[in-house]
Amino acid sequence: MQLTDDGKLRHFLSLEHLSRPLLEDILDTAAGFVDVGGRAIKKVPLLRGKTVVNLFFESSTRTRSTFELAAKRLSADVLTLDIAKSATSKGETLLDTLRNLEAMAADMFVVRHQDSGAPFFIAEQVTPRVAVINAGDGRHAHPTQAMLDMYTIRHYKGGFEGLKVAIVGDILHSRVARSQIHALNILGAEEVRVIAPRTLLPADADALGATVFTDMVQGIEDVDVVIMLRLQKERMDSALLPSEGEFFRLYGLTNEKLCHAKPDAIVMHPGPINRGVEIASEVADGPRSVILNQVTFGIAVRMAVMSMAISGQESLAAAQAAREESGHGH
Repeated sequence: MQLTDDGKLRHFLSLEHLSRPLLEDILDTAAGFVDVGGRAIKKVPLLRGKTVVNLFFESSTRTRSTFELAAKRLSADVLTLDIAKSATSKGETLLDTLRNLEAMAADMFVVRHQDSGAPFFIAEQVTPRVAVINAGDGRHAHPTQAMLDMYTIRHYKGGFEGLKVAIVGDILHSRVARSQIHALNILGAEEVRVIAPRTLLPADADALGATVFTDMVQGIEDVDVVIMLRLQKERMDSALLPSEGEFFRLYGLTNEKLCHAKPDAIVMHPGPINRGVEIASEVADGPRSVILNQVTFGIAVRMAVMSMAISGQESLAAAQAAREESGHGH
């Protein structure tokens, strides 16, 4: 569903079942866009004449603004609908919204939704000429965040072979963690570890493709990359933690705990950061933190995904036109 017949990206919904060459292609394409932000005119004409609609059913600052910037740097027309506070659900009202947007000749929907699977539902319903990008759905996936994290790791570590990566914190509610684990395994990391208290681990933690640790010090022993996750209090139905202070004592990243990782280990965080809850300010602002660089790389990665998906849609349309043409020829 995500790929055209010739293997090009059509939608970008999840990293599951995508190939290593395709993920590397996204990273390589992003590398060509990183310098655009440093130019006097921060634009390339790849999506000129295209209309990108940001469809955010769930509030977001960082993801929404980087998608907006990415689309504008590709010279697209951008419409952002903040429908987080509306009562739209996965039923008829969502379809009505889509049909109205399609009537405005949109070429791409960037979708964030609180329900897992909503972007897939939308991709199944849209007309064939519209590309759908998942900007985060429920607890399920956040593929562009995972890819900007992969870009960051590759930038600082040169590649993935032999790398040990620890993902720490609220694994249970984190769509980012799921996408990161898929990406790291596809790209050939040596070991992916998840570190969390039992209450913040999914029941199928062992099936995720990661080694599970409940002890922070043991978990980050000798790792190359430490990715801290935010406690997603808005998704917690019950008191899964004794207190934030207790969580920080056991699972918060301090310089003292970081000493157990490799001396050149980098520290990442998809944001927004809760200082003093999952990470100490001394680490977040310290020399091993690459958190702000993740945001910068995020724009380039989203430019790559959007341009590749539009290119895939165009090749799909061209193939369809050729089929119709040959039909008329007979």
